[in-house]
Amino acid sequence: MKISIVIPLYNSAKFQSQLLEAIDTEKTIHGWNLEVIFIDDGSVDNSYELSVENQKKYTYLKSIKLSRNFGHQAAVRTGLDYASGDVVAIIDDDLQDPPKVLKMFLNKIEEGWDVVYGVRKKRKENFIKKFCYKAFYHVLRSLSEIQIPLDTGDFCVMKKEVVVKMLSLPEKNPFLRGIRAWVGFKQIGMEYERAARAHGDSGYTFKKLFKLAFDGIFSFSMLPLRFITFIGVGGLTFSFLYASYVFYKYFTIGFDAKGFASLAILITFFGSLILICLGIIGEYIARIYTESKNRPISIIMKTNNL
Repeated sequence: MKISIVIPLYNSAKFQSQLLEAIDTEKTIHGWNLEVIFIDDGSVDNSYELSVENQKKYTYLKSIKLSRNFGHQAAVRTGLDYASGDVVAIIDDDLQDPPKVLKMFLNKIEEGWDVVYGVRKKRKENFIKKFCYKAFYHVLRSLSEIQIPLDTGDFCVMKKEVVVKMLSLPEKNPFLRGIRAWVGFKQIGMEYERAARAHGDSGYTFKKLFKLAFDGIFSFSMLPLRFITFIGVGGLTFSFLYASYVFYKYFTIGFDAKGFASLAILITFFGSLILICLGIIGEYIARIYTESKNRPISIIMKTNNL
């Protein structure tokens, strides 16, 4: 059985050798027939050049350099195109996804499972990030029309047939863990402790995390659009009740309804509702526009050992 490990790189030169040593240790212990595919996602350090140099020692290592930073999901999606193994693993480059856990995942594949994904039992990150991650996954699960497991990332092992089905979905803003859940097959989660980053800060800034969250929600849920209808009904009900209240007060006790405050509150309230609704519609329209342009998900500048 041939194993492909897809790893997106972003400014990983300082710990790349440590990552390869950890993978090679597992390869030696278990006798894996292995290929490792690095996808350099527009690093500003010498990550790609170092990967080419490391191929002298690790002959199973293959490298792809993208023309700029296209984002983590696009980089992984590009790597999956080149994975030739019978099973394909996706891990991060910062050793937060420990290579030694792959053996446990592969055992489950041999038991007959098609997808084995990592469930983060413990995160060694700051409180704000942990809270945001937890909130996102619960919101996504409540909104999504499919069941996307909680506290899971892209760390997984999949049979080749699952990868082929995922690649058949030509989405330009891929949310891979959602696509993985959508295609189905026999899947199981395995808990593991997510380690601290080997060096430096994560390439996922809060801006990128918000984009990832939006891709997940708007790619796998129509509820935001349906929510607009509920907002409209709620706004109409509020207006009717408020108007009834004003008329009642006016004809019973001569209530003066000409106040500027009431008018300002109503305008602000309904103006905010309209902007929220336009924003939600705009997110879907933007994704339709992106899909219609049919641009490639990434541009490959050069490859080595492929």
